Amino acid sequence: MMRLSRPPPLRALRAFCAAARHRSFKLAADELCLTPSAVSHQMKELEAALGTPLFERKTRSLELTTAGCRLLDEAEPLLDALDRMLTQVARRNGRLTLRLRMPALFANELFIPRLADFCDTHPLIDVQLDTRDPRPLAHPPTADVSVLLADGAPQGLHSERLFDSSFTAVCARAHAAAIARLGRGVFGALPLIIDRARPFAWHSWAEEAGLEPPEPRQIIELDTMSAVVRAAEQGVGIALVPAMLCDSWIRSGALVRVFAVELATRDAYYLVNRPKDAHKPQVKALTRWALDQYRVAPSA
Repeated sequence: MMRLSRPPPLRALRAFCAAARHRSFKLAADELCLTPSAVSHQMKELEAALGTPLFERKTRSLELTTAGCRLLDEAEPLLDALDRMLTQVARRNGRLTLRLRMPALFANELFIPRLADFCDTHPLIDVQLDTRDPRPLAHPPTADVSVLLADGAPQGLHSERLFDSSFTAVCARAHAAAIARLGRGVFGALPLIIDRARPFAWHSWAEEAGLEPPEPRQIIELDTMSAVVRAAEQGVGIALVPAMLCDSWIRSGALVRVFAVELATRDAYYLVNRPKDAHKPQVKALTRWALDQYRVAPSA
């Protein structure tokens, strides 16, 4: 295993992240108030220190190598967190910062609508929310608390099971009459909306219902559950959506349940933190509040 004699300076990592984002030394230099040659020199020094190329330098373009992509994914969130931490230290006056990571749909439907209650109860806790990953699979070093969707309690972490994940078939209100009239035949009349992360969910739903897998007129595959829900609400077709997360859409009538069968899964939403962070006042406060807000007792 290669060992660095000393870690690369932060200025080189910041320059790398800027160059990697822009795919350009010139644009990175403009962002950092440097010259392109200074950025290029820092990148050569960084590559030499790491012992691997980070960029493929072409005549008119700059591309990341595999190592460069990995470094950008790892370094940029850590530098962002460092900047936020330094800002907080500079302005802190008895305040605490709580860093959260959760799926975007969970945040939009269950967390943000209730966030005012948490803020009113804990006015000295500043909240930083990260929803960039639609289904985070791990608790990152840049978060104090995460909400993870998993088929079991994440190992090595303190976790609280909030509620199970199940799916219900929905459509826009405008399609409800057609589905009531056609029944299962509606699959030949309306597109089927599929979440790319769960390509076989409709087959599992059909098996649960004792039916043959649907043969839809058209398939619409989307890359996030938020997009699936929005497409169903806009009348694109029929979708399987998380029942708990979409409860407000269903109660408001924006989405209509179209079949009685609900697809249970082995997954559940977990509130997690590192054991060493469990003593932090902001982590304790969020955990107590979240359990009161979200925990659903498992059915007997």
